[in-house]
Amino acid sequence: MKRRGFLAAAGAAFVAGCNKIADSSAGKTVLDAAESWHKGAHRLLTNREALAPEYPLSAISPFFRGNGSTDPRNGDYPRHVEEGFVNWRLEVGGLVENPLSLDLENLRKLPQRTQVTRHDCVEGWSAIGEWTGPQLSVLLEAAGLREEAKFIVFRCADNLNGDDYYESVDLIDAYHPQTIIAHRLNGEPLPVKNGAPLRARVERQLGYKHAKYLTGIELVASLDAIGLGKGGYWEDYGGYQWYAGM
Repeated sequence: MKRRGFLAAAGAAFVAGCNKIADSSAGKTVLDAAESWHKGAHRLLTNREALAPEYPLSAISPFFRGNGSTDPRNGDYPRHVEEGFVNWRLEVGGLVENPLSLDLENLRKLPQRTQVTRHDCVEGWSAIGEWTGPQLSVLLEAAGLREEAKFIVFRCADNLNGDDYYESVDLIDAYHPQTIIAHRLNGEPLPVKNGAPLRARVERQLGYKHAKYLTGIELVASLDAIGLGKGGYWEDYGGYQWYAGM
């Protein structure tokens, strides 16, 4: 018991120390450098086109839990649920030549990709599911990116503590063949708890990058003016790394 108490105290001290480091300007520089190293090392060790592992249907988890927002009550979302999302639209805009406004039927008519992949949550749990939807690259090609576009910002319907959820990736992850806009999970329309009617699947990154309840995809040159400038809701308010590659 004494040893456990010592370990718990040591762990608490370590976390507190990390928080102090993160709060200091020098510490922030170190942590930002570590994130850049992680991103660079990940891409040096894995080819841009390398795929995340895909699994047989027999490996699908019997239950795919919801996480974070599981039933948004803000804005028009409850009405869309009641209507079966028939009036839901996904806007693709920002630094594009041809802004798009797509309903679910438009998205279903596009070429579809189905993939059975593992979702890894930063909280420590994993689940395997079958996802279906058009590749994000198809939408980007249709919209036509302007030369200055460097990042994709996912806009979402859910609101946490008064702030609309958002996430972002760079063009390398956006054009990855397994990055899709999913509207089906395990052969059925995406459930509300898992992000209905649309969510991003960025299979080479941790779960918080897979934005749910998608309403928009915005092309930007910089993330500095988006939210608090760190690239995502949990990056802004939870101290998460922007690059969460696996």
